[in-house]
Amino acid sequence: MKEPGRTHGLWSALKSRSVPSAIASVFGTESAQQIAFLRSLNKGLRKPETLHVNLTELKTAVFDLETTGFYPKQGDEILSFGAVKVEGDAVNTDEIIHTLSKPTRAVPPEIVSLTGITQEMAEQAPSLVEALHGFMTFVEDRVLIAHGSGHDKAFLDLALWKTSKVHLSHRVLDTMMIAQKLDPSSRIAGLDEWLEVYGIPVTRRHHALEDAKMTAFLWTALIEQLGEKGVQTLGDLYVFLSHS
Repeated sequence: MKEPGRTHGLWSALKSRSVPSAIASVFGTESAQQIAFLRSLNKGLRKPETLHVNLTELKTAVFDLETTGFYPKQGDEILSFGAVKVEGDAVNTDEIIHTLSKPTRAVPPEIVSLTGITQEMAEQAPSLVEALHGFMTFVEDRVLIAHGSGHDKAFLDLALWKTSKVHLSHRVLDTMMIAQKLDPSSRIAGLDEWLEVYGIPVTRRHHALEDAKMTAFLWTALIEQLGEKGVQTLGDLYVFLSHS
């Protein structure tokens, strides 16, 4: 039987940097602290009051990941994280993060060609737990936004589980889903096409930070269109997306 309070005491010690030598010897002191932080960060998310926040005031973090492939459960991994903070309908291009993440396998040649991330760059990158810690520290408890979010969410959730045995608890919105809902007659899905529709310049594709920035400007354009349809709050948006 587990001793009462033992687990809580362990993670409290990790978070306070008072790490028992036996634990630190397994994980490394810094990694153990990062794991503890990741476990504690996911508590208290999805607050009900967030549903009443107007989209023009909602604090979000728009993000993108570059990965070694499309199948996280088959061994594909995160190569880079990129994100930008958005305050309501204003993109804060000074509040950004971009970091590479060291994979355990070789970077496929087609991914090198697509992303520009070479094997040498990947080998010199921070570990997954370190990169993930930096990313999650940056996004805090904000609502997350991505284009075609299913891909990014699956990789992020698995990375959190692999490193810290927690699942992603943040609310996640998908600009592709929202754009398609606003224009149901459209058959397009890709980021490039939606950027063209909304007149947003394409800077550099398949670069986590640049894709995140472009998606952020798409999100703010969508907020304006949603407002014209009476969709004011996050709760309104969920209702809008749920209608068939």
